Parts: sequence; C-alpha cells; structure tokens
Amino acid sequence: MDPLHLRSAGTSLLISFDSGEAEVVHWGADLGGTLPDLAILTEPVPHSSIGARVPAGLLPQASSAWRGRPALRGSRIAGGVSGLDFSARLRVLAARVEGTTALIEQADPDAGLSVQSALTLHDGGLLELRHTVTNDGTTPFQVDELATVLPVAPDAVELLDLTGRWCRERHPQRRPIQQGTWVRTGRHGRTGHDSSLLFAAGTAGFGNRHGKVWATHLAWSGNHEQFADTIGDGRTMIGGSELLGPAEVILEPGGSYTTPGLFAAYSDRGLDGISEAFYSWFRSRPHHVLPAASTGLPAGKPRPVVLNTWEAVYFDHNLETLIELAKSAADLGVERFVLDDGWFRGRRGDNAGLGDWYVDESLWPNGLAPLIEAVSSRGMEFGLWVEPEMVNLDSDIARAHPDWIVGPAARSHKDGGRLPLEWRNQHVIDLVNPEAWKYIYDRIDALLGGNNISYLKWDQNRDLLEHGHAGSSSVHQQTLAAYRLFDELRKAHPGVEIESCSSGGARVDLGILERTDRIWASDCNDALERQTIQRWTGLVVPPELMGSHIGPTTSHTTARTHDLSFRAITALFGHFGMEWDVRKVTGAGREELKRFIALFKEHRDLLHGGRMVRADVPDESLMLHGTVAAVPPEAGTTAALFAVVSLRTGYAEQPGRLAIPGLEADRTYRMEAIAPATGDPGYAHTFSQAQPPAWLDGGAVASGRFLAEVGVPMPILNPEHALLLKFTAL
Repeated sequence: MDPLHLRSAGTSLLISFDSGEAEVVHWGADLGGTLPDLAILTEPVPHSSIGARVPAGLLPQASSAWRGRPALRGSRIAGGVSGLDFSARLRVLAARVEGTTALIEQADPDAGLSVQSALTLHDGGLLELRHTVTNDGTTPFQVDELATVLPVAPDAVELLDLTGRWCRERHPQRRPIQQGTWVRTGRHGRTGHDSSLLFAAGTAGFGNRHGKVWATHLAWSGNHEQFADTIGDGRTMIGGSELLGPAEVILEPGGSYTTPGLFAAYSDRGLDGISEAFYSWFRSRPHHVLPAASTGLPAGKPRPVVLNTWEAVYFDHNLETLIELAKSAADLGVERFVLDDGWFRGRRGDNAGLGDWYVDESLWPNGLAPLIEAVSSRGMEFGLWVEPEMVNLDSDIARAHPDWIVGPAARSHKDGGRLPLEWRNQHVIDLVNPEAWKYIYDRIDALLGGNNISYLKWDQNRDLLEHGHAGSSSVHQQTLAAYRLFDELRKAHPGVEIESCSSGGARVDLGILERTDRIWASDCNDALERQTIQRWTGLVVPPELMGSHIGPTTSHTTARTHDLSFRAITALFGHFGMEWDVRKVTGAGREELKRFIALFKEHRDLLHGGRMVRADVPDESLMLHGTVAAVPPEAGTTAALFAVVSLRTGYAEQPGRLAIPGLEADRTYRMEAIAPATGDPGYAHTFSQAQPPAWLDGGAVASGRFLAEVGVPMPILNPEHALLLKFTAL
C-alpha cells in the first residue's frame, strides 16, 4: 500500500503501511513533493530483542512488540469471564486521502475490533487526529483507554508543559526528555486549573522565536491524561487520552467510542509558530467571532468592550445602583454590560439558590426588564451570569429532587446515599439524568426566550469528585451531557454568545471553546499575575477569545495596587473589559480610562486579527510582546502594537537595547510610545531615570530589519509598569 503524505503551511505528515499497520514515519518540516523509497527508513535490529523491526504505530500495540504505552487498552466480557481479547493485533484494511484528511481503517477480526482514524492537516498547519473503536464482536467490550499519539524527532530533547492553581493558571515548567514516561493527569472532572494546555517537545533551549517544537493539545473538558513516552530504543511519542473511570465505556456489539480530538502543531520558529497554527485554525472556523477591518480575515462582529459587575457590587443587587453603574459604563464607552451572580431566587451569598434559575421576585419585582431596558437604551448589550451544572443543597430544586444530585451511591442522599464533599457550598447536578438535563435546559431556554439577553457568562465552580450516576462513574457521560446542553441552547438561541468560566480558568480547552465565544482566563485581575497567565493561555487561545479585564486599583485576589496604565495595557491584549465599580473613577483617572477604551476600539481589529509576537528577552525581568498586522498595512496605518512590561527590578542598571521582532524586514516604521500619556495620573510612577532615551519623547524611524537586529534603548521602567509602543508603516 502506498504511503499517504499530507502537506500544509510548512508541515508534512507522512504515513507508511509497510509494517502492515499505519505508522507516522514523519511529522514535522515539509518534505516537498518528491519522496524516496521508504525502505531507506528500515532500522537495524539489536541483539536480545524481537527479531523484526518494531513500528511506532499510529496505534502503538504490544502485538507489534511496542514496549511503551499502548494506544488501546481494554478487554472483552463473555460467558461471565472478563479480561478476554486484551491485546489486539490491528492491521490496515483500507487507507485513503479525502482533501486534507487521511482516513485509515485497521482491524483485528480475531479480537472482534476495528479502529477508524481520521487525520486532518488544516490549512494553517494544525493537525487534528481522532480514533473511533468499534466492537465488531458478539459480546461486550470494555474500553479502558484509547490514546492519540504522535512521534517526535530525535532532536526533541526538552519538554515544556503548563501547570497552576486557582488565580495562577497556566504557568510553564520544563524538564529534559529522558527514558520513561512523563504523565500529566487531570482528575478534576473538568479540565482543571493545573491542566497543561499544551504539551511541547522541542530542541535544546527552544524559545518564543527559535527552535523546533512539536506540540499537542487534547480537546476534552473532563478527566484526561497527557504524556510523553520514551522507550528504550530512544523513540518518543507525545499524546493524550480521556481518563476513563471504572466501566465508563462498555461497548455492546456494534457500539463505538470516539476519542477527543488531539490537536498538534509543528514549528521550526519556536512557540510563536505553534500559536500561529492554532490561531489560524480558530480564525478559519465559520462560527468564529472575527474582526471586521482589513486584516485579511472574513468580516464579523468586533469584540465589544465589557463591564462585568462582579467586583463592582458582588451579591449586592440593587436596581438603582446597577442602573447608575450602567450609566457610568455607557459614558465610558462600554458596549456590553454583564450582570453577575446574585440575581436569582434565594441568592444572597454563595451558599444557596444554585439550581433555582428564576429571577428573584423580592429583588426584581418587575423582573430583569427595567435593568435590561436601562442597559439597552444606552446602546449596550445585556449579559447574565449562570451556573447551570451546579446546585446548592439549600435550593428548592435540591429539596424537590435530591436524586438529581451527583454522588457515588445509587441512592440519593435523602435515602442514605453519601454525597461528595462540598466545594464552595455546592454540588453537581446530574445532567446524565434526562429529567435533570431537561429541567436545566428549559430554565435557561426560558430566561433567554423571555429577556433580551445577548450573552451568558457560564460558570462552573467545582471539581467533579466522586462523580457518579446511578452508582457508577459518569464523568464521561456528564461531560458529553454538558456539551449537549451548550449545543442545544446555541441552536435554540443562535444570537447569544457564551463565555466559559470555571472558577476562572479551570475549563480552558478546545472542547469547550468549540461551543463558546470566549474563556475567562483567571479569576485574578491582578495585572502582574495576568501577564504570565495571559501569555501562556495565549499560546493556544487567540486574544479575541480570552477575557481580559481591568480590575480595581487594589486587586481583589492579591491586594496589590497598580496604576491604571499597567492594568489597562495588560487588558488590551485580550477581549478587553472592566470588572470594577467605574462610578468611583473620576477626574483625570476617568479621562485616562476613556482614552484606553478608545484606544482598544481603534486597534481591536489589529489586536484580534494580527500575528502574536513574543520576543526572547535575555533579561527575565522584562517581557516584550505584541500584535503585528497579518496583512501588510498601507503607509500611515498602524502596523503593530507592542507592550514592554517590567515584572520586577532588573539585574542591570538600565535595560539596554531591546530588539523588536516580527516586523517586515524591508519596511520602514515610526515607533512611538503612546501609553501611558504624559498627562495620566500614573505617568510619573512609570519611569525611574534621570534622562530618557532620545526617541521616547519624539519617536524613532527605522526599518524592521534594524529593529529586529539592533533594537532600540528602552526607558528604565519601574517594576510592575508597562509601556505601549505603536509602529506606523511609512
């Protein structure tokens, strides 16, 4: 059978069938249109080993003498005996290419199993891989794991993944790739604050703009594993799988199970090349929310400036106060007003009311209509917070239907069944139960149908621990039921956008992003913390899908105090908004805030449609990142915005020249600092220097090549301050 070769955006995927099974023999740099005889890849056979070449199959298996993690684990149940057909010998039956997708069928007739694989290499170079296993036998087959894996080249010697916690999501960690298996396991029942958004293997010292990188992401919002597996002969596979609970997937004869999608990218230009592949995929989706100007992308709806009420009023919902807040927001230029937690029956704190999705008549005797009218009449969209997957024991619905509350026992807690420990005073409603699912759907559908709501902030505030339906583990089914809830509500209300929030950033993955219009990256609005959180979230998630707000002067979660310019420059590089009682922002501070809102509106097409560029800065106290126009701009237009960020004191007395990468080498640009402005209240706090660099007051003119190779001297920024640079094409 001839090999299959997919090519796109500098990436090749080459699949060989010489061993009888499908084997990815190359995933990486483009190989061109002419290939040699793949017999050239036949490897030697060492002493004291299987006397044949061992393929690194698309589905690695022990029946081919693969000694690493097998892709398929499971066994058949027949005649009261379990553990049968535990080791499949899958061989290729058919393979073909349809457009950019390779479709491969492998089967083991003796074991009564077949696996269909679909590998799509998208236009921007992002690879999407899924497997479907089918039980072709006459008795049940229990699937314990079906992993999606890909090989990386021998010069991939370092591994980067991400970890974190609440209010400190997605921080990097590195380790050498060594013999053995490095596994990151998520048992949260949701993606998790500590989940690794990306698994990246690369050449020694790979960075933002240099080195070869092979990276994978698992598009699943439930329990999962991601791993790098290096066997004794030196070959390394990276991949991931859904982490299935006991007997969660038992296939009856003819039944099938499909893996979550594994998305993978290769780059010979460091991590920025990985981001470009993911951004290209996101922005090519028909339902993606896109900017509307000359970015080279299809026209769509710009991301509106948001005001969320949480850190302004918390649970203190008062119509007069909220209307004042709406008036103040409209005066600033806000375009979307979101009412957060506290609007529904019995909700005076976080210990009651979840599940009772009715407007609280004691707070809102005329419903939400007066507030919605006050918001809409001022030209703003109205959004509402919900948490449909959760329930408080102190709620009418929990008292009426205790059997709808998830627990490890088959009995409800009212009948002696044990509940999991509470988390934020709440439990999980069992969406696997058709009646519970229908109730939640009907309530959210009624809210959307009966009110002029354009946006839902959809929260999910706890892990799914000891998660069961009818006494059996059910995270798998709960995740699919939640997906179905999103899908059906979107189908019924196609004009409503949804934000995925999960205690901040605990559910950030392509599974949930396929059903939502943005994610809340973290509950932490501290700009210093957000610099790192947003940088690494943005490795996969483009800025138009990443909520980024200006919080109060003193952070709610860290008690740090920052100037408005630092907070605003941080928030600009995302879906910009505020979470702040803006009624209290007056005088020069209010004018500064208005300028930043206007600045976002002026440049949001660039910010949300351009190429993300992150410099490799030797001084770790500084960050330099920006967005460069995806299409070469006309003379006189903004070509790029960059932020220079001081995280802490530097090791040198002045930062020296900073190279600006990513601009067109032979184009000339005017570089100028545009924020903070000289009249802003925090301007005097930004710098610590006796004399500024010569260009700071009047700008500088240089070619993209000069800026990238020589750079320009940076001003001495005080720690936890930032400077916004604008590059205009000449």
